[in-house]
Amino acid sequence: MDHPHPDNIEGMSDTIMEEDQPNIKRWIVIYPVYINSKKTLAEGRRIRAKKACENPTCVEIADSCIYLKLPCVIEADKAYPRDFMQRGRVRVQLKREDGSLVNPAIPSRKELMLRIAEMVPRHHGRIKKQEQAPSGPSSNAGSGKLGKGGRKKK
Repeated sequence: MDHPHPDNIEGMSDTIMEEDQPNIKRWIVIYPVYINSKKTLAEGRRIRAKKACENPTCVEIADSCIYLKLPCVIEADKAYPRDFMQRGRVRVQLKREDGSLVNPAIPSRKELMLRIAEMVPRHHGRIKKQEQAPSGPSSNAGSGKLGKGGRKKK
C-alpha cells in the first residue's frame, strides 16, 4: 500500500518538471548571505566585505543571473543552514550537462558571486527605493506626529 503512493508522487513530479528536476539538483546554490556585506565570514559571507553588497534579496540575485544570461530558479521555501530564519536561495546553472560553461565570462561560483554583488546595488528595485527614501521617512514622520496628536485629542 505504501509503495504505489510514493511512485505516483515521483511520476507526478516527473510530468510536472519533466527534465528540469535532475538538472536543477546539479546547479549551484547562492544564498543571499554569501554576498551580504553586513555579515561576517563566520556568519556565512563568502566574498570580501568591500566587494559584497548590503542585504541582497533572492529576487535581486535572480535578476542579476538573468541579466548575465544564466538560467536560475528561486527556492523561497529553503533556509540558510546556519541561520534558519533567513529564507530563500537561488539555484544557478553555471555549466551544461556536457560540462561546457553557460556563460564563458563566468567560469566559477566565486566569479558569479562577485559579479552579482557588483550588480545588486544598481538593481532597478533598489534605485526606486533610494529615490523614494528621502521623501518617504520625512512624510511618514510628519503624518505619524499628526496621527498621535489626533489620538490625544480624542
